[in-house]
Amino acid sequence: MVSALEVHTEVDVKRLTVVAATAAMVAATLATPAQAVPAAAGSAAQTEYVVLYKEGAAAADAQKAIEAAGGSVIKVNAEVGLATVSTTNPDFAAALQGAAVIEGVARNRVIGSAPDDAKASAAVKKAVEKAAKSKAVEKEGRGGATGPKWGRNVKDEPLADLQWDMKQIHADQAHRFEQGDKGVLVGILDTGVDGSHPDIAPNFDRRLSRNFTVDLPADANGTVIDGPCEEDPDGSCTDPNDVDEDGHGTHVASSIAAPINKLGISGVAPKVTIVNLRAGQDSGYFFLQPTVDALTYAGDIGVDVVNMSYYIDPWLFNCADNPADSPEEQAQQRLYIAATQRAVDYAHARGVTLVSAAGNEAIDYTKTNVDSGSPDYATFPGQQTERTRTIPPSCVSLPNESEHVIAVSSTGVSKRKAYYSSYGNGYIDVASPGGDVYDTPGNTRDITKATLSAYPKALAVANGEIDENGDPTVPYVVKDCKGSVCAYYQYLQGTSMASPRAAGVAALIVSRYGQRDRARGGLTMDPDKVEAILKGTATRTACPNPPAYTYTRHLPDGTTATATHICEGTADNNGFYGRGIVDALRAVGR
Repeated sequence: MVSALEVHTEVDVKRLTVVAATAAMVAATLATPAQAVPAAAGSAAQTEYVVLYKEGAAAADAQKAIEAAGGSVIKVNAEVGLATVSTTNPDFAAALQGAAVIEGVARNRVIGSAPDDAKASAAVKKAVEKAAKSKAVEKEGRGGATGPKWGRNVKDEPLADLQWDMKQIHADQAHRFEQGDKGVLVGILDTGVDGSHPDIAPNFDRRLSRNFTVDLPADANGTVIDGPCEEDPDGSCTDPNDVDEDGHGTHVASSIAAPINKLGISGVAPKVTIVNLRAGQDSGYFFLQPTVDALTYAGDIGVDVVNMSYYIDPWLFNCADNPADSPEEQAQQRLYIAATQRAVDYAHARGVTLVSAAGNEAIDYTKTNVDSGSPDYATFPGQQTERTRTIPPSCVSLPNESEHVIAVSSTGVSKRKAYYSSYGNGYIDVASPGGDVYDTPGNTRDITKATLSAYPKALAVANGEIDENGDPTVPYVVKDCKGSVCAYYQYLQGTSMASPRAAGVAALIVSRYGQRDRARGGLTMDPDKVEAILKGTATRTACPNPPAYTYTRHLPDGTTATATHICEGTADNNGFYGRGIVDALRAVGR
């Protein structure tokens, strides 16, 4: 999930996020991560596990059980009771399963893997090809024949005329009543945030921001994940808390809170504070422990809203007892479900409103589906990846199907559900503009029907998307300057783009109706009340008539693609729009 690959093909997308980095970032070899403990010559290989403690179990007792089974705790989230453990004992899981203080144990990503140069070169090529294939929908906003108009609008932010999304949810009108409170903290659980971007920096809190990830060079089979640490822009596997080497998180952050500063665009809540809670790898993979750590930290420091435009790897859908999975894989998925829910519950109980993207698979989550994209990396050597599984509705995608999480579908400029957006009556809570480049009179691609938000200059340079004068060389990148200060923006589409716009409305709600947080400063508001206002003020949008809606897309290669999605439910609550399209003006202007 890194964004330097320009994608022109039409494929089914199996992830919620976008690829956003250069081939060098996606593809890199394979140095040992910072926390890895390399095995000594002749010794058994180190293997990494995640261990979930029983609720209420003493951490000391759980650690004793882990050590008795031959494991060493690398890190532990005491609030959730989730530990990352290293061991050389090949029977570690079996030895720990019977412990009274342990809820579950499952293989985590391998540590210390470093294939030889020949293997690494092949892995790099494979990683780039896979990234281009699997992340195409959100990149489809790029490469069209119609470029943006780069003129200024003196009445508002210079690029406001390109922000059809803001007009759809009446955010531009809502700013007369509420632009957000700097005491409202919005956590960006994503690939990072470029805190130096001129249209983010005024609202970015570097002090509170954290990076919960360590770059992982390769998976258990030697396939590239993040690539060699020495080829990273900062030369290490541990990145600062104010960088985004993918681009996805920066797009999300500015969609929520780009300031009104006579430069570029405005976010939905232009005066709230952005906190980078990085949970995603450079490559766009999101592992369990960073998500859990980011959520509990958000609850501890008083974050009011978090946006989560991703799913937790390696499973798009986590099934407790799917016969298509091995017992070890079933145990892993059960642990992921339980640990994620504990972290979500922890954050929710401490005042965090949780908003998540619904997914770009163009499927009904409430029906039986086929998943051919999981597991998307090898958790242990020899594991078969990306096989076809039948998925019953009881299986869940994380974190978007966890309790207390608001799932957001995507709309296009005409307000139709976007062709790629997943859906489902009882799954979708609300809808929000995320772009649809085929939502045009002739069903042909127009990149201006995607959404425009901030883009790190470093990525634009690395990708060759700006020339030596700093001017864009591609139609999907937009430049705007205020005096000598210039900033860059890119068009993207996806439920990853819809979710932050709903999160921005949630941040306006907290700003408008929240109470002073005497314990942690700023404002606070019961997330259930935030959700109730968000849903209650959404614009009710009925299913299409007839409810079986056929999407037609005339693709750049001259072919035509069609797909039919069936909307179930009522005008007040249905599978395409949930309770309706979020409306910032109705949420705060009453």
